[in-house]
Amino acid sequence: ANLALLRRYWSHSGKDFRDDMLRVESCLSAVLNSLGRHDEALVLTRRIHARRVATLGVSHESTIMEGCNLAMTLQCLELWDESATLVRDQLLPEARRSLGTDHTITLGLNQTLADSLQDNDECTRDDLLEAE
Repeated sequence: ANLALLRRYWSHSGKDFRDDMLRVESCLSAVLNSLGRHDEALVLTRRIHARRVATLGVSHESTIMEGCNLAMTLQCLELWDESATLVRDQLLPEARRSLGTDHTITLGLNQTLADSLQDNDECTRDDLLEAE
């Protein structure tokens, strides 16, 4: 409630405040995840990722990182298919193109995709081969 009040009160401020608020909300999402409140974290992380896409574009490092946070939150809720689709179809291609294949975020996304596929009981061998 206080965060919403602050956001409303300071919303007329400049870009720096909005960036700071997104960082604070991202930290709050991480705390919610660590407390096991994954549903709440998912709602917040989706909103943050959507704002990053709208303000910075899909290929910005912060947007890709927030997308990775979203994928990991989806994994916490065992939404394996949605997580894998997000990483495979949206995040990894942008990360490879804008950050490079050896960047730590790109490598982390590869690991996130592997986790989504490995932990999904419905994943087939063909799904694993397609992910290569």
